[in-house]
Amino acid sequence: MATFYNNLKNIQIFATKLNKLMNIAVNTRLLIRDRLEGIGWFTYETLKRITTQHPEHHFYFIFDREYDPAFIFSDNITPVIQYPQARHPVLYYTWFEYVIPKLLDRLKPDLFLSADGFLSLKSQVPSMVVFHDLNFEHYPEDIPFWTRRYYRKYSPKYAEKANRIATVSEFSKQDIIRQYHVSADKIDVVYDGAGDIYHPLTPDEKSAVREAYTDGLPYFIFIGSLHPRKNLVNLFRAFDLFKKSNPSEVKLMIVGARKWWTRDIEFAYNRMVFPDDVIFTGRLQVNELSKVLGSALALTYVSYFEGFGIPIVEAFRCDVPVITSTVTSMPEVAGDAALLVDPFSPESIAEALYKAYQYESIREELIQRGRRRKERFSWQQTADRLWESIEHAVKS
Repeated sequence: MATFYNNLKNIQIFATKLNKLMNIAVNTRLLIRDRLEGIGWFTYETLKRITTQHPEHHFYFIFDREYDPAFIFSDNITPVIQYPQARHPVLYYTWFEYVIPKLLDRLKPDLFLSADGFLSLKSQVPSMVVFHDLNFEHYPEDIPFWTRRYYRKYSPKYAEKANRIATVSEFSKQDIIRQYHVSADKIDVVYDGAGDIYHPLTPDEKSAVREAYTDGLPYFIFIGSLHPRKNLVNLFRAFDLFKKSNPSEVKLMIVGARKWWTRDIEFAYNRMVFPDDVIFTGRLQVNELSKVLGSALALTYVSYFEGFGIPIVEAFRCDVPVITSTVTSMPEVAGDAALLVDPFSPESIAEALYKAYQYESIREELIQRGRRRKERFSWQQTADRLWESIEHAVKS
């Protein structure tokens, strides 16, 4: 009987090699119920598709806390919990340089995939990393001291170690090449997408949302973490300029958690002439987020640094005009389907607010262009490109 099982095991190993089946370990520590943000959504949307579309391969999802069963998308996934929760530079190092290498040594996967920019330098398993942006290299002062020090020390080492790198825009690819002297042949651009829940609303649906949030009044909307690089300081100043020169009942809705709220942002808000016209909703669940975005007069996404800018595509899908920045990846994503502004000039932003508010013809033209532009970006395309990159990483 023992001989039978040994022979069966050998046959299974041979079949696996013959069919090139893979075991892939994935860092899924940012898959957290009701707390998905940019990288979390990227991880969720791509892995959901990749795992279900490739049932012949096996995936180990590595969490640093109790996980939601909803993240185990298919039968070819084995969840693994490895403590401690990696949410501080000391714990980053502990998790990635001690916990993960030991686990990978036991699992012996064909690849370790990490979608959040971190890798394990001590592990000898082939690895692939996704860098979403290198904002910490350009604006280190926007990030807490120890966090930015960790990023700036280890990210170049991760770039060198990785068998393959994926990133979400051509801008970010070129930035990685410049900053870390990585060969262009090693980097794949996979772009981001937007969920199917983002779609145009009916006039009645829009009215109901506006009644619930702004007493029926029109509003511009910002979506994202309230981080310095999201440029709320100049958005507040621009909104004041707009209101001074265009007396109206238009509101500004700010959607996002105040995790990165700084003294500069607080100061700019307190100096506003029209602070009562700014509405803070906090973090919203995606079904509600899609409604408030779909009911907005325009999206105001005027960051001074982005690796992609997912809300731009979400607005396109909702038939909502977009105001965004002329810098980093945003023109690449928006194309001709947005009003592009200088994010360092409140006057430039205010002028775009005026155009989007005053001229229906401009709004309609932007909506039509957005409908065409959105076809370039979908999570299915992202997943397909990421899978191609994974295959290249395993072969390299």
